Amino acid sequence: MGNYDALLLLSFGGPEGPDDVMPFLENVVRGRGVPRERLLEVAEHYQSFGGVSPINGQNRDLIEALRPELDVPIYWGNRNWQPFGEDTVRRMKADGVRKAAVFATSAFAGYSSCRQYYEDIARISVEGGPELVKMRHFGDHPGFVAAMADHTRQALDRLGRDDARLVFTAHSIPVSMAETAGPSGGLYEAQLRRSAELVSRALGRDQPWELVWQSRSGPPQVPWLEPDVLDHLRKTSAPAVVLVPIGFVSDHMEVVFDLDVEARQLAAELGLPLERAATAGTHPAFVRMVGELMAEPEPVPCALTCCPAPVRRHA
Repeated sequence: MGNYDALLLLSFGGPEGPDDVMPFLENVVRGRGVPRERLLEVAEHYQSFGGVSPINGQNRDLIEALRPELDVPIYWGNRNWQPFGEDTVRRMKADGVRKAAVFATSAFAGYSSCRQYYEDIARISVEGGPELVKMRHFGDHPGFVAAMADHTRQALDRLGRDDARLVFTAHSIPVSMAETAGPSGGLYEAQLRRSAELVSRALGRDQPWELVWQSRSGPPQVPWLEPDVLDHLRKTSAPAVVLVPIGFVSDHMEVVFDLDVEARQLAAELGLPLERAATAGTHPAFVRMVGELMAEPEPVPCALTCCPAPVRRHA
């Protein structure tokens, strides 16, 4: 595994019981000026699933799938919930880890999807602890593409419609953040479109596909990437749709609520045949990809001016 003597899986975190939900959400939005009403609304999404986000369980599954593939110990830390990254890094130091590859559970450029993980690494690093090296973006890696193509093929088979349109979804972000993603801007959208095109090609499809957005959380006066997936479904002329959550690596809460609950309900009301492809999850090609990334030459860190933090304007 190159020069690394450990892997750190660095993720977002999620509640694992009803009492965790509000403290978790408060961690997520700290310093962002998000209204309490919005927190309570999102909390209801979690409570409708027993107060448990799927993400932690899925990270545990990914770690178990990785163990036979890697010859180094695997650690796991989160930004917003237990196990917190800082606690994990202190344990890595105690275990004598010298240099660890960091696999962030986000494939693309952008402040929230990349730069914030660099900030996490700087925040959780400890004196005398391991050097932490973030792996590169992987939305165009053959392992990610193969996993998403396979899951999309399965969704097409379940739907049983040759005329189904592929509608790729990713997390919406403020337009200002999208414009500054990457060294010269626009990289978040460009990478997502590249991944969608690669998946479509891997399926041998020549039909048009679309990229839409989901999970917007900002105030209405701030422009975010559009169209929203629900608005798109209301207006689509496609006779059937397969939603492909290309912007996510696991079926966590935003995927299961926004797509499996809201989008499915809307499609049923519209009489629109719809299926949803699984995320990469623990697909064997995706699991192998992690080891392949670790075997690559050490990535060059992004410049500090790349994907700047958004300016928070509070009322």
